[in-house]
Parts: sequence; C-alpha cells; structure tokens
Amino acid sequence: MTGRPPLQYHPALHEGPERNLAIVAIIPARFGSTRLPGKPLSDIHGKTLIERVHERACLARTVDRVLVATDDERIAAAVRAFGGEAVLTSTRHASGTDRLAEAVGSTPAEIVVNVQGDEPLLDPAGIDAAVQALVSGGAVEISTLSLPLVSVEEMLSPSVVKVVTDAAGDALYFSRAPIPHVRLEGTDAQAAAAAAVDRGVARKHVGLYAYRREALLRFASLPPSPLEEAEGLEQLRALAHGLRIRVVPIEGEGGVAVDTPEDLERVRALLAAEKGRVA
Repeated sequence: MTGRPPLQYHPALHEGPERNLAIVAIIPARFGSTRLPGKPLSDIHGKTLIERVHERACLARTVDRVLVATDDERIAAAVRAFGGEAVLTSTRHASGTDRLAEAVGSTPAEIVVNVQGDEPLLDPAGIDAAVQALVSGGAVEISTLSLPLVSVEEMLSPSVVKVVTDAAGDALYFSRAPIPHVRLEGTDAQAAAAAAVDRGVARKHVGLYAYRREALLRFASLPPSPLEEAEGLEQLRALAHGLRIRVVPIEGEGGVAVDTPEDLERVRALLAAEKGRVA
C-alpha cells in the first residue's frame, strides 16, 4: 500500500450460513473519458491502470473470480495480455451497473462485487468487508462501505458523498449535501458541518458494492428515480424502489480515484514513494 493506514476489517472470511456462494468481482471499464481519454490503459510504472486495479481485486480473500467488463476491444486485449479475464459488453450502457448486469450473465455468480476501475490503490479488505455483509446471511441484498469524515472541507464538498444509516446499518440516504445537519442555535452551515464531524456522526460513502445476483439484475432493470437524477447518485434508485443497502463501516483512508491527469500523476508519485523510486 502507500504508507497510509490500511482499512481495518478482520472477520473470519466466508463465515456464516452461506459459505459456498459463488463470488465474482467485476471491474467495469470503458475507453471513453472526457477528462482522461483511454483511462484504463494509462501507464503507471509499467502497468496499465486496469491491470493494477485487477491485481488489487485478486488479493481479496472472499472472491473466487475477477473479470473486467468493457465495451472496447483495446481494453479487453490489454486485460488478456496480462493474464486477466475480459468480457465485451454493449457500448450503449448508461452506467457501470448496467455493464455489470450484462457481464454477470456470463458467470454463475451468486454474489457480484462492483469494483471501481479507476482505483489502482484499492484495498482488497474493502471487498472482503462488503462481501461478508452478504455472506453472513439475512435479508441484505446490497452492501457498500463508509469511512469517517474527518474534515469540514469534505463534509461541505459536493464531490464527497455522505451517507446516514438506521440502527441496523442500512442506508437511509446518500447525499452530496452535508448530512446529517447538526442543529445548533444561531449557527451557519459550516458550523453545523464542523459539529457533525466533531461528534463522529458524519460518514462518507465508498463507492464499492456487493450485490446478490437477483438484486443486481432487478436494480439494473429499474427506471431512474427523481432523487437519483437530482443528486446524480445511482444508489438512490435502489432506495427509492425498496432495495436495502447495508453500509459496512470501516476505518482508515479511502483509495485515490483516477479521474484526471493530475490524479494519475498523484498515484504515480504514491507508488513511486512506496517502492522507494523516483517517478
């Protein structure tokens, strides 16, 4: 890893009544990107971005199989070149979840993990944490992760998605707004955000999901909801249609998503520092 504290999650793996489920991690990847065209094939110290994400996903101890779902033969060829498994999907998908739903048809997966294809520093413990929420049984259909919010800047940033849960740990709402709002006499939004951070009630969403197969296929078949369209958050479609999302709290720091050339340089520098070489 990168010298940052790892995600902390150490249960017995595959414990519970559903130990023998087929579990597949799928990495959606598309060539087109407004800010970083050809992003999955970006070079990071001799390996492509998609290869580094694939390597991290393969380290998850709960996953039986890892494959890349892509709409571009160049990405598929690159995946096969490093020994990975790729499946070609339609170019018409509106989201990674739609691509995931098509790709799962080629597998016997009963649990499917949606691994973001732009996080080459992904901690595989996060995958295991999300999977365990489903493997342990019960009526959980979808699981995801959350981390503590530790700064007011993150709390106020619309690019950081916040999540609040019920007593069972199921999501009540995801928002780009600073939730929860701590009501204090005569305070402004920044003071309320600071109070939420100080009280430890503010958590940010980590965009990694595990689905039961049926829940994924149902989710992908549902129409977008007004809240989803307003916030630009696909997971709100699931909540709007009554699907439960279990939010597993983890500690540590999140990964670094590569969305821009600047993000790519940051990841290169982090990996160079980790291996003691100059980028």
